[in-house]
Amino acid sequence: MDLEKIKNLREKTGAGVVDVKKALEKSKGNETLALEIIRKKGQEIAAKKTGRSAKEGILGVYVHSTNKVGAMVKLFCETDFVGRNEEFKELAKDLAMHITASSPEYLNPEDVPSSRIEKERDIWREQFLNQGKKETMLDKILEGKEKKFREEIALMAQPFVKNPEITVKELIQEKIGKIGENIQVGEFFRFEI
Repeated sequence: MDLEKIKNLREKTGAGVVDVKKALEKSKGNETLALEIIRKKGQEIAAKKTGRSAKEGILGVYVHSTNKVGAMVKLFCETDFVGRNEEFKELAKDLAMHITASSPEYLNPEDVPSSRIEKERDIWREQFLNQGKKETMLDKILEGKEKKFREEIALMAQPFVKNPEITVKELIQEKIGKIGENIQVGEFFRFEI
């Protein structure tokens, strides 16, 4: 077993040595595939934990070096023990930094109000008709445009600013798998001068 690969995957995922070794064995030494296996396992663990109550937690705060923009996020966990955990604190700060950089307006794509979507659809429809798109194609085009729009303005669906290969939701699922407790994002606020 390649110790460098084990070390590299542990640094990327925070997974235990046994889980990393199993993933490498299953992937026949392919690091990319092993990383995917570890992430899927974290998502499975997260799915089991999401029903559990998360009433403890901390505020994550980030202020950009310009002191002109920043964010605050409520990050919940199950126990105050995890709330004091350095990795949990780092996650809260990373989420606040992400909110500062990416300006999400809603937590989940399904939280975007239908009134907002209808206004945007009217604008998109007019734009596409002006571009000469056929009326018969518009519904399909608008459906894809709406999905993308919802994902762009919803925190959980945005690519994580420090690792755009995963979404914020996937990041949180990985942390749930590693920490072993349900983690939920509460309210968040972005401030700008």
